[in-house]
Parts: sequence; C-alpha cells; structure tokens
Amino acid sequence: MNNQDANSGHSTSRREFLKQTTGALAGVSIAGAMATRAYAGENNTIKIAMVGCGGRGTGAIANALTTTGPTQLVAMADVFEHRLAGSLKNTSSRFAGKVDVPQDRQFVGMDAYKKAIDCVAPGGVVILATPPAFRPMHMEYAVAKNCNVFMEKSFAVDAPGIQRIIRAGKEADRKNLKIAGGLMSRHSKPLEEAVAKLHEGIIGDLITCWAYREHNQVGFRAKQDGMSELAHQIQNYSCFTWLNGSFILDWLIHNLDVCCWCKDAWPVSAQGQGGRQVRTHPDQLFDHYAVEYTFPDGTRLFAQGRHMSSCWGFFGDIIHGTTGSAVLGEGVKQPRIFKGYNQTTENRIWEYKGPRSNAYDVEHQLLFDAIRTNKSYNETDRCAKAAMTGILGRMAAESGKKITWDEAMASKVILAPGLDNYTMDSQAPVKPDANGAYEIAMPGKTKVL
Repeated sequence: MNNQDANSGHSTSRREFLKQTTGALAGVSIAGAMATRAYAGENNTIKIAMVGCGGRGTGAIANALTTTGPTQLVAMADVFEHRLAGSLKNTSSRFAGKVDVPQDRQFVGMDAYKKAIDCVAPGGVVILATPPAFRPMHMEYAVAKNCNVFMEKSFAVDAPGIQRIIRAGKEADRKNLKIAGGLMSRHSKPLEEAVAKLHEGIIGDLITCWAYREHNQVGFRAKQDGMSELAHQIQNYSCFTWLNGSFILDWLIHNLDVCCWCKDAWPVSAQGQGGRQVRTHPDQLFDHYAVEYTFPDGTRLFAQGRHMSSCWGFFGDIIHGTTGSAVLGEGVKQPRIFKGYNQTTENRIWEYKGPRSNAYDVEHQLLFDAIRTNKSYNETDRCAKAAMTGILGRMAAESGKKITWDEAMASKVILAPGLDNYTMDSQAPVKPDANGAYEIAMPGKTKVL
C-alpha cells in the first residue's frame, strides 16, 4: 500500500469547502423549489437554530443556507460568547438577508440550546454541532419540541448516549420529523458509485477492510488565566474522552462507516490497542490506535489511527475482495478499483468519471428537500451504529479486552454522569492531578463495561 496510485488521494476539509459557495449541486433534487406552506411556514421560509458555533457549526449553517428554497438563521447558542459572535459575524457577512439573529436570540451557557431550539419550534431545523458528549440531550430536546434536526458527527461518546440517540430517532419517526447526520461521505457521488460497484461484485466477495487516519498532531490550547477547568476542557474537546469519545471515534468515524457501508454490515466484536507514545500535552488523548473488528461472516476490518508529526500519512480506506481491491473513503477524492492487490495504474479497472458535487451541501439539500416535500427522512439508526463502531473500538483498545457488540451496547458506563444538569460553574468530570496531568486509560486495567 505504499505505491503511488493507492496513496494519491487527498482530503478536502470543510474549511476548504467553505471557500467555495456553489449554487447548483450535481445530482441533487431541486424539489425544495416546490415546497408547500404546510411544512415550511406561511412564507415558505424554513427557520434554523444553530447550537454549537465552532468550525463544524459554522460550516453546517453555511451548507444549510445554500439549499434550494428560502431559509433563515434566527437563533444561535454556544457556551462561549466570543465563539458565537465570531460565527455570527462570519455567517452574516456571507449570507446577507438570510441571517436575523438579534441580541435577544443569541444565547450563551449550558442551557442555551433550549432557548435557541425554542425559537424555531415547532417545525424548524436545529443544527447540532457541539462536542459529541452533548448530542444526546440536545437531540432529545429538539425532537421533544417537534423540530427537524441536522446533527454533526459524532453522535454520542458512550453506549448509554447511543441508546438515547436511537430512542430519540424512533420518536422522530413517530412524529414524522426529518433527521440528518453529518456522515457526508454517504452522500458523495464518487463514493456512492464506487460502493455500488463493490456491491455488484466487481472484486468478488469483500474479505478485508482497512480504515486509516494518519496525520500530524491534534492541537491543544493552553488554559487561559481565569478560565474554569470545565471551560478549558470544552475548548479542547478533541483532547478529552468524555467530550469527544476518543480519536478513533471522532476522527475515524467517517472511514469506519465507509468500510461498514462497503461490507454492508456492522462488526460483532473488536480487540485492539492504543496509547500515548510521543504526545506530551496535558490531556487524555491517545496518539495511536490499532483495532481489529470482526464482521458477522468472520471477515475483518482493521482501523489504524495516528496523529504524530513526521510520520507516514494516509487518510482513506483500502478494501480487498477475492479478485481485487479498492482505495476510497473520506480523504480520497478519486475512488479507484483494481484487479488484484497491487494498486497501480496498469491494474486499475474503474475510477469515477462523473461530475463533482460538495457532499456537505448534498447532505443538507437532501434534508431540506425532505422537509419541503414531507418525505420520510431519518438517518439516526445508521449514524448511531457508525458511532457505536468507534465506541466499541475505543472500549477494546482502552481495556485491552475483546469486546462484543452486544456487550458494548449493554454497557452502563457513562463518561460524564449528570451532564444534563451541568452549568458552566460545574466541576469537570475529570480533573488534573497535582502535576497538571489527567488520568489516561490503561489497557488491562481500565474498566469499560
């Protein structure tokens, strides 16, 4: 897998996508233009509330506001006032006439999500883009208030959170609400065609899948003077397990999901390892993971994640079938399929030749089309299972045990007990020791069930 062709794919981040504002989307329905007032309000405008105003939230609202048909951002919520202000300024400058968020609809604090959601309930859209630990409670509240939801990945950090997401998704079905999840790779036209080819048997039965995310270190911000411990951890949410669920969940979820999509199955067990080898920042983050999953038919999925400087890098999936192989996934712009296992140009038997589209835009267009046409649309169950795949891998690596899917789903371990009732004055669920270091999971000792 060190040959040039297999590793020539490059990732395109949401930040890069945000530099491009595109009005027309190849392959996407324009049914939103035929909206009826029954589902979009008397003036046909869909109102949106934004919960979580960091990079993911700001990117998601940009995608939402470029969908076909009138939309308007009317409320925003975050725990940090400066982050809300920055996002509002950015969005207002880019979408003049589509942003109406006066001071009395700008909400700050742990309960801010309720106030923002109330501004568009019922029938509006809520964009949930806070750290994943908060997703279950926010999803539950949005559904209870009869709002449609776009929830960014990841969707929970532990099994009890996943169960809450699944229950909220079922309630959304009962209420005919529309739910989309931020696994945009599922709506990438090149990837859709590549996976369809695999399902047609172009390389025979799939026998092994590899999911990779190898890149430089995840960043860390030093604690600011006067900042509470809880606020410090939230601003560094990628570095604390209770907030992001670990590197293998929050950073590898797309390519884990793509492998399971290719295989058309979810794993039944996992065993693996991980640790901190070079990372020195005071946080909980493992800097490497290697997890082996088993599918129901006995075939395997290997997930490898590493964020270390000056090391080999690759971001994508490698799939092996009985007669050939493929390179695809998030981070691979041009999916390719090969005869045999040497992924060289002369062995290439298929690559995507069609038009390009922005998968971030497409996932929002599909959601808003479903709202405007009252079409059933709910991605909750699949998103929950993709997140649970990452959680299962984290549990196996942190404990050093082989853990089954059923055991993991039955786990009662909550990483942040009582989170629903937190305020910004609450104590953080993990605390530094006298030397400023945090407890790190220890394989063979850490209990995850």
